[in-house]
Amino acid sequence: MIALQFGYAGMYIIALISLKGGFSHWILVVYRHAVATLVFAPFGYFLEKKIRPKMTKSVFFKIMVLAFLEPVLDQNLYYVGMQYTSATFASATVNVLPAITFIMAVIFRLEKINLKKIHSLAKVIGTLITVTGAMLMTLYKGPVVDILWYSHGGSHHKAASAATDQHWVTGTIMLLCCIVGWSAFFILQNKTLEEYPAELSLTSLICIMGMVEGGIAAVIMERRKSAWVIGFDSRLLAAAYSGIVCSGIAYYMQSVVNKSRGPVFVTAFSPLSMIITAVLGAIILSEQVHLGSLIGAAIIVVGLYSVVWGKSKERSASASASASDKLTYNEEKANELPVVDKKTSSAIGIVTETASSKIGDF
Repeated sequence: MIALQFGYAGMYIIALISLKGGFSHWILVVYRHAVATLVFAPFGYFLEKKIRPKMTKSVFFKIMVLAFLEPVLDQNLYYVGMQYTSATFASATVNVLPAITFIMAVIFRLEKINLKKIHSLAKVIGTLITVTGAMLMTLYKGPVVDILWYSHGGSHHKAASAATDQHWVTGTIMLLCCIVGWSAFFILQNKTLEEYPAELSLTSLICIMGMVEGGIAAVIMERRKSAWVIGFDSRLLAAAYSGIVCSGIAYYMQSVVNKSRGPVFVTAFSPLSMIITAVLGAIILSEQVHLGSLIGAAIIVVGLYSVVWGKSKERSASASASASDKLTYNEEKANELPVVDKKTSSAIGIVTETASSKIGDF
């Protein structure tokens, strides 16, 4: 999951370059999942042929909803929000993902809360701190902070003049809405894996449906035929990179971890992506980093790790309780008296009496 954050950071930069070059985000979503389908569908078909369960109406409906939540809703809102703000700010808002996922997990009973226990209290307090940091990032922009000397070039001043025209609040709202959709994706993914425990096949099906649903949305929203033209440029790089790394590999890795550790753990590593993107954005794109974003991101990180700490303590307590129960069960089993069947005991008694009588006669 840590390595995956480096992949996401690269996607933020490459995608923003292609979007600023005129690439439609509606088309990018379609091409992204077309690439992911071509690469991962053959692996899903052949490698999970023996373990893939039968497709049902319930599973197919869930896959359709998954394809709408992440490929269509989440990614399009994210790309628009990133254009209105910056790649650094967009990656910073992803830090609120664990808190939103935790709230949804509690609602759908994937997480338990007991305020009398310190680990549950840490998760609740961490969630509130994370939401506070997200609100600060939304409402307070603050002065520009130059995190690297690379950001002092002429392109920096050009970016600064463009930044005044950005719809910062609108972009932030879109980014937060996309985070809600992404959280819902992880919750539903966890539920779907209970019925369809074939991670690679599920990844391929989500990519296929995402390509189809995204294509329908693109045809409706993007009327220019020239927008579909793609060559050996940043557009192809953005589609190929995001499709292979951030759709195919990411969906598969998240499915595996989600199945074993739950949706909250899957989202616990997002702050690393923000740090990498901030550095790359300042060097490559000469992006501005505002004080409000830094303060809000720092608050979000504190809240996030409070949630992660509570989650880890809960897992340790659960493992200890499980081991204790198993030990108690084994001790009780060892102290139990042997149980003898009544029919067997009566038969043994008859044989014993018969043998005794014969010995007496002798």
